[in-house]
Amino acid sequence: MKYQTRKKALILLSDGTVFHGKAVGDKEGTAFGEVCFNTGMTGYQEIFTDPSYFGQLMVTTNAHIGNYGTASEEIESESVKIAGLICKNFSYNYSRAEADLSLEDFLGNNNLLAISDVDTRALVSYIRDNGAMNAVISTDVDNLEGLKKQLAEVPSMEGLELASQVSTKEPYFYGDEDATYKIAALDIGIKKNILRNLAKRDAYIKVYPFNSSFENMKDFDADGYFISNGPGDPEPLNDAINTAKDIIAENKPLFGICLGHQVIALANGISTYKMHNGHRGINHPIMNLQTGKGEITSQNHGFAINREETEANENVEVTHVHLNDKTVAGIKMKDKNVFSVQYHPEASPGPHDADYLFDQFFDMIKTKAN
Repeated sequence: MKYQTRKKALILLSDGTVFHGKAVGDKEGTAFGEVCFNTGMTGYQEIFTDPSYFGQLMVTTNAHIGNYGTASEEIESESVKIAGLICKNFSYNYSRAEADLSLEDFLGNNNLLAISDVDTRALVSYIRDNGAMNAVISTDVDNLEGLKKQLAEVPSMEGLELASQVSTKEPYFYGDEDATYKIAALDIGIKKNILRNLAKRDAYIKVYPFNSSFENMKDFDADGYFISNGPGDPEPLNDAINTAKDIIAENKPLFGICLGHQVIALANGISTYKMHNGHRGINHPIMNLQTGKGEITSQNHGFAINREETEANENVEVTHVHLNDKTVAGIKMKDKNVFSVQYHPEASPGPHDADYLFDQFFDMIKTKAN
């Protein structure tokens, strides 16, 4: 077995609870973030590179991580975005023809601290009961008091603006410039597969930084607008909220996913709140209230929009509901070309349950053009 002796490691939660494990490989160090868990059985590489997970220590509930390696095309951004990885069994060896790196090498190339041999069942059960909270993972196991002091200085995810840390710094283009449609996308943590889904529907996309105004975005003369997923609390995103308000005021076709969904809600005066645990996994059941059909969805969010305020808003209609806890999973504006969902249709867990949302966006664009 590789690494016969590995350094001891620990997880220290903000309430003082400690769990123990071992460092993956020979990497040492300390990492801070909000500890949360994902229930997906596969897709770890996509999870680790999803900008929506920025600042989070990820606990994987699947007992085996790394067994199919990594592949260069299965990334959602240019680097690993999680703050650290916590798992039960870490596979140093992998078996998949399409893989080009082991997960160990992939994480090492991104300088990410990972710890394994953790009782993840106990840890997940504890987080589920007590809620997502800040934590630290470290190989500095003899410095518990020092780690506690450092952890106390880490800001809460509530009220934390993180989109600026994952957004593009300069506008860029994606897709075929001769495509039929032009989409202006506000990047507050956009995933590559969202861009792929827009581009394959004959669209050329210009991606703008998180703080771009509608005036800036209008220079592209887009047929439709998109507000992406992303990390952190939506309420501090004043620039994005104002941009959404301006797009809505001009009745431009607008589609939002996850953080973008929350931004659109805030633009309509609907508040958001931090959830006890959030939804993170690829098997979340959603009911489409307009069709009566269920969908199996991929989700990754720690905030949600207020259902009572949404239902009381005369301009907004609830279109989708999460079947586990009845939180709002989708809305549309009654008199505007605007809709959004609190899940990831591009992740295809169903596998194609939610593909229609991209088609719906382009149908809206075509209708608006006629």
